[in-house]
Amino acid sequence: MSRDICVCLDFLEDHHRTQIENTAARGGMSVHFFTPDQREQALAFVPQAEVLYSNIPALLQAGRQLKWYCCCYAGVDNYCAHPELFPNDECVLTNSNVYGLTIAEHTVMAALMLLRRMPEYMDRVARHEWTGGLAIGSIHGITAVLLGTGQIGQCVAERLRALGAARIIGVNRSGRPAPGFDETHPTGELDAVLPKAELLVMAVPGTGETRHILSRERIALLPERAYVINVGRGGAVDQQALMDALNAGRIAGAALDVVEPEPLPPEHPLWETKNLLITPHVSGNLTLAYTRDRNVDSFCEELGNYIAGRPLAHAVDRTRGY
Repeated sequence: MSRDICVCLDFLEDHHRTQIENTAARGGMSVHFFTPDQREQALAFVPQAEVLYSNIPALLQAGRQLKWYCCCYAGVDNYCAHPELFPNDECVLTNSNVYGLTIAEHTVMAALMLLRRMPEYMDRVARHEWTGGLAIGSIHGITAVLLGTGQIGQCVAERLRALGAARIIGVNRSGRPAPGFDETHPTGELDAVLPKAELLVMAVPGTGETRHILSRERIALLPERAYVINVGRGGAVDQQALMDALNAGRIAGAALDVVEPEPLPPEHPLWETKNLLITPHVSGNLTLAYTRDRNVDSFCEELGNYIAGRPLAHAVDRTRGY
């Protein structure tokens, strides 16, 4: 009986396919490639597959014999919130923790734009006004608080350190130390940490625990010079409270790569909020060649674990959401 792997992705190049095939062959497994344009063919094939590497929930839902679903995205909260997507309750879910570099670069870009007052200068340019004089800030010497100290948070911390951040404080669920941070605190101590934040970077998964973790009350704890950057999940921020704080000048600025809802409707007041940068959920975009290569590398590393009967390194606890 053949052991089949179904791969349905739109970013693979020939060398990626060869890499996956060579890894699978070492375990006597066969790989069948589809693109999202071949969705119907993939749906017809996946019921016999043992492994699925994709990002299409409908394929997972059709995988009656699946033992392992590797999602090519980092965020898998939708799968955790909908157990009915898994016809086989024993199917292991893994995510792809390979987005640290690209999201960290996006975060640094947004931080520099905010610190150097680009939203305000862009408004002036749109009005064809040639006026300067705005006082700017710098990452050099700043105190940064990172809510989330996983792979993404660690990559952000590394780059902020290289640009001269004076103090990098991590906040995670347990308070466990993480590489690149001067200190780490559990989320229970978040209220005590926020008044220190000149830059708050949020990179947390979407779970019940993180819903509106940056609440109106916690936004009020931030100093007026603080900037907020969210590259995790839109639901982690009380958006109305953030808009109110920005429009009142209560905090200095914010950048949101994730919002609620997505896509953001044209009439939504976020578009008109002062000192706010909005990007359409692109910080971890798979158009970067490095990220694509690392995505396939990660799958092949996990496939090697799967073939050898070792635990999967990026297995998700679906009850916790990450």
